[in-house]
Amino acid sequence: MSKKALPFLALTAAAVAALAQVPNPFDGKTWWTHVEALASDAMEGRETGSPGLARAEAYIVDQLMQAGLQPAGEKGGYYQTVRLESRQLVESDSSAALVRDGHTEPVRLGEEAIFSTRVDLAPEVEAPLVFLGYGLRVPEKQHDDLAGLDLSGKVAVVFSGAPDTIPGPLAAHYQTTGERWKALHAAGAVGVVGIPNPAAMDVPWSRIALNRLHPSMELADPVFDETAGERLAMVWNPAAAERLFAGSGHTFAEIAALGRERKPLPRFPLAVSIRAKTHLRTQPVESANVVAALPGSDPALKQEYVVLSAHADHIGIGEPIAGDRIYNGAMDNASGCAVLLDVAASLRRSPRPLRRSLLFLFATGEEKGLLGSRYFAHYPTVPIASMVADVNVDMFLPLFPLKLLTVWGIDESDLGDLARQTAATRGVRVQADPEPQRNVFIRSDQYNFIRRGVPALMMGVAPDSDAERKTFTDWLTHRYHAPSDDLAQPVDLQAATGYEAIVRDLMVAVADDPRRPEWKADSFFRRFAGANTTTDAGSHPGSGRFAGVSGRPAPADSRVHLAGQPARLRVRRQPGRQEEAPPEEAAALSQH
Repeated sequence: MSKKALPFLALTAAAVAALAQVPNPFDGKTWWTHVEALASDAMEGRETGSPGLARAEAYIVDQLMQAGLQPAGEKGGYYQTVRLESRQLVESDSSAALVRDGHTEPVRLGEEAIFSTRVDLAPEVEAPLVFLGYGLRVPEKQHDDLAGLDLSGKVAVVFSGAPDTIPGPLAAHYQTTGERWKALHAAGAVGVVGIPNPAAMDVPWSRIALNRLHPSMELADPVFDETAGERLAMVWNPAAAERLFAGSGHTFAEIAALGRERKPLPRFPLAVSIRAKTHLRTQPVESANVVAALPGSDPALKQEYVVLSAHADHIGIGEPIAGDRIYNGAMDNASGCAVLLDVAASLRRSPRPLRRSLLFLFATGEEKGLLGSRYFAHYPTVPIASMVADVNVDMFLPLFPLKLLTVWGIDESDLGDLARQTAATRGVRVQADPEPQRNVFIRSDQYNFIRRGVPALMMGVAPDSDAERKTFTDWLTHRYHAPSDDLAQPVDLQAATGYEAIVRDLMVAVADDPRRPEWKADSFFRRFAGANTTTDAGSHPGSGRFAGVSGRPAPADSRVHLAGQPARLRVRRQPGRQEEAPPEEAAALSQH
């Protein structure tokens, strides 16, 4: 720990201790009421840009207005417009094949592999395949999977994950869309085929393939394009991956065994080429973030903001599982939005105002690749330099009693130290990410704040016994991104209220401390700290700008948004893969 961080911890210790004397203000009832509203069938799974998400966001705005929070979006309202492009594969006009010794071997789409429309796929591609192991270039650890291999005009085949010599957050960063493709593109590659690590798949292949034709989305503004030059992107079923390695002198079984233990992987040309033909259908989509503020009281500090974020979208209506087509997203992430609404109302009722202001962000498009938060972080409605921290809430899973919290990002800034202290005052232990191969650190909205230099973290209820670990794993296998993530599932309301209390305590502690949280001296992400001064609020043409906190209640007409109309999806399709993408797609394809 740096000496500079010590004053922060010393100053906050008394405040944190005082919080421990405050009874838990939450009873679980209002939290569950919000979850019931947001995850009801009437919201139709809250697909990005859909009427269902617009209804959910209207509910959120109504709750914020009732709580007396100020609108902090565009043009004096609660909403920030986010324009996107929808991409859907026309599979009847698309195909893939392996070419080996002049012979063509068709690939069975869905069963053996799927195309990723997160990339603007080229109509036709034929290129040799090269296996790059994990496919990472990490200068900080002198790790380069690209070294010594000719990638010019070739497609890289990568196994998801990273060796255990690379710390989890650092490995996760270099598996993001932009970082991985930056290295591959510079080396001359034209595409990526990702193979999920069978030991780290949250979702079985059958469910991945089931909704493969659901449209993906990307931000319409070209400033966000990180995959220019990537002509092909595919995910390969690990159960069918042996055919890629035939004739190479290696087997996929060998690779998977090494990858399971996060050991170094060999790298070598494969004995096949890939031939692909794709047809994409594109449409414009309009959605929105919801942003609200709770003003601070300190004359100077009230111009700074502690951000509490959660994504409001889920994946909509999709292919039926057990006869159910609505992917309600109760835990992912109606639960997180409910925490924000509960914490906002609780703090607004508090007789003691906070010194700093709070900003509540309900992001769209997280399931499509963290798109709403990325847009907000690039075009913020308050100056990015005024944001001192982000605490993100996403699928925190109160499935069992709260005894242990996982804190992603705990060792990166002294915000993590403060999270440890606040949890301890409530009798809860904390741990760093126990499964770094799942890349959770880059798979939710806190990461876009980190990229702009804002210290950020995310917390989740962690299993603390073998039985709880089984419950956790079973939830991921059977309910994650499935219609069964609904209101009928068992939930521990006491765990939810304990979690809410810790989040509230953490927000209060940061808001009232005179010092801002700082990155640790040895944190890789400290380098982004300079990025939080480069883009001021409202810099996007027509974006509008939140004028700042005033302490006045929300205006009665502030529910009007997007030129008086709620955001709507202009094309309705089936839902598909996540954006916060599970590790099988996030790591394998370098997508968030």
